[in-house]
Amino acid sequence: MTVRQVGVEEELLLVDPATGRLTAVSRQAVRAHEAAPAPDAPVEAELFLQQIETQTPPTADLDELDVALRRSRRAVGEAAAEAGAAAVAIGTPVLVDGQVTITPQPRYLRIRQEYAELAHSALACAMHVHVDIESPEEGVRVLDGIAPWLPVLLAASANSPYLEGRDTGHASWRSQIWGRWPSHGSGEPFGDVATYHRVVEQLVGWGAALDPAMAYFDARLAADLPTVEVRVADVCTEVEDAVVVTALARALVTTAAAADAPAAWRGDLLRAASWRAARHGLAERLVDPAAQVLAPAREVLASLVAHVRPALEEAGDVARVEDGLEALLARGGGATRQRAVFERTGSLEAVVADVRERTEASWQAG
Repeated sequence: MTVRQVGVEEELLLVDPATGRLTAVSRQAVRAHEAAPAPDAPVEAELFLQQIETQTPPTADLDELDVALRRSRRAVGEAAAEAGAAAVAIGTPVLVDGQVTITPQPRYLRIRQEYAELAHSALACAMHVHVDIESPEEGVRVLDGIAPWLPVLLAASANSPYLEGRDTGHASWRSQIWGRWPSHGSGEPFGDVATYHRVVEQLVGWGAALDPAMAYFDARLAADLPTVEVRVADVCTEVEDAVVVTALARALVTTAAAADAPAAWRGDLLRAASWRAARHGLAERLVDPAAQVLAPAREVLASLVAHVRPALEEAGDVARVEDGLEALLARGGGATRQRAVFERTGSLEAVVADVRERTEASWQAG
């Protein structure tokens, strides 16, 4: 097996450093970045003015990915600071003053017009992992093969328990926000490339998406890159967690590409497995796709590692993934850590401050 290249897109929120509340300065931050003498990494606007995005270059080496993620976060952090804000790696806005603001770009304004409240309430930050594929045919086989395991990646990355001043009761509320889009998809297998493209074309034709870029599947064929784009994860506060999720996503792609046709899962059962991952993260039992039963999170993660072990071994990633998952289980995922801060302080401002400090520490360490 060839070790595939990966690249990561991260979305971050922009907050007022003094209050922790959202601030609508993404355009100022992007301009500040563009004016820098030698920008380290791309910094781009997103759907909302309170949100910003960056991405890493493709690499097959996880150490290089770690460095690139920290460099990208530094670029975002410095650009945000120039605009009087702080960039935080968190899945949903914890503190909000007034309404959020759609970025005044033509495509985003069309989204606001067409999808109304769906668009207005869609502020959430994800991590998208791109993994190389050899062809669209391989890509569709991969999409069908990895679908049952994507909820496990969601559980490992869950980092969005709070929304606008309240605890949602979920570990990943971001995933529930994103699941409202009519183009989110059911997770049922496509079978072949023609069916994949026909589904996307029908979503666009029926108005459920403006264009193929709005095919908001948990994993999809990238529109302009020879990659599968795994879109299920919350943005992780810790770079180490982001690297582990990326390594597992790559191993899933490699494993599915080499496998026979996958067993078909019902879309409703996939949605149920995904909801359970979003509800509890790693704090309760998850659906084990190998046995199709509920099992403790530790056992389900072990099942995932066993499923992709040959791919992890080929890439030299076994120790890093196993150690990273053990660390994640020991300290708790992002949602668990946010709630621990609130339980200790009784303050959502303290929650945002803690995420901000850890986000800044992640790029200052790079």
